[in-house]
Parts: sequence; structure tokens; C-alpha cells
Amino acid sequence: MAETITKHERNLSAFIHGATLGRFFFPLGQFLFPLLFWLPNRKQYAFVDYHGKQALNFQISMALYALVIGMISFPFFLGFLPDIFDGGIFEWTHSYHRGPFHFGFMDNFWDSPRFWWPLGLTGILELALYAINIIYTILATLRTNEGEYFKYPLTIPFIK
Repeated sequence: MAETITKHERNLSAFIHGATLGRFFFPLGQFLFPLLFWLPNRKQYAFVDYHGKQALNFQISMALYALVIGMISFPFFLGFLPDIFDGGIFEWTHSYHRGPFHFGFMDNFWDSPRFWWPLGLTGILELALYAINIIYTILATLRTNEGEYFKYPLTIPFIK
């Protein structure tokens, strides 16, 4: 299979996968940079077309998963917000030695499980998605450069 795929096709496909790391340099770079290299070459090379679709579908899927995880944690923070000024976290008190009002940060705020467990769960899930994204992007870049057809896991085929 690697004999029919030219070095140019392999390099271009690997570069498309690697270009998804452009997110670290430019907002939405994980979508824009691969598109920049895939769109002009997709009709000329089937190998490049396949890998461009794979890279973009994977990045769209990862962004969607991250959005869903963020939306899952959102109701927990809404339930947490009404207690902010109700003597739970911040307090407005009259204190003669500090002036008419005192804005104090309560000590038990950090011990509240309602604050930590949604942050911990969603944080761990987001971190896992981030690691999966980086690891599989590097793996796809290496395998594609060797001439293999790489298929990302957890990918929803948006672009067919």
C-alpha cells in the first residue's frame, strides 16, 4: 500500500494531522490550518482527502465533546451561585474597626463539596480529552507519514 502513495502525499497528509496542533498558536487553528492544506489538495490525492476528513472530523468531535462536558458542569455552578452573597461565601457585615461594610471571604468556601466535585469531574474529563487529542494527533501524524490509513477513535463522521 505504501508503494502506491507518493512521498508528497504522505508528507502532506501528515502535515494536515500535525496542523491541528495550530490551536496553540491561533484561535480555531485546529480547524483552519488543516482546511488550508486539505481543501486545495483533496481532489488530486485520495490519500490526502481521506486524512483531511479524518483530522477535521476528529477535531470537530473533540470540540463537541468538550462543549458537552462544559454544559454538564454548568447546572452545578448555577446551583452554587445563589449562595455567593447569602452569607455562604462572601458576607457584608457592619464592622466598626474596618469601616461601614466588610467584604469577607468565608473560610469554609474551599471545603464545600458543591464547589469541588463538579470542577474535579469535568476537569478530569476535559484533561482526558485534551490528552487523547494530543496523543492521537501525534500518532496519526507518524502513522500517516509512514503511508498508513489512520482512523481516529471516538470520531463522529461529520465530513464524509
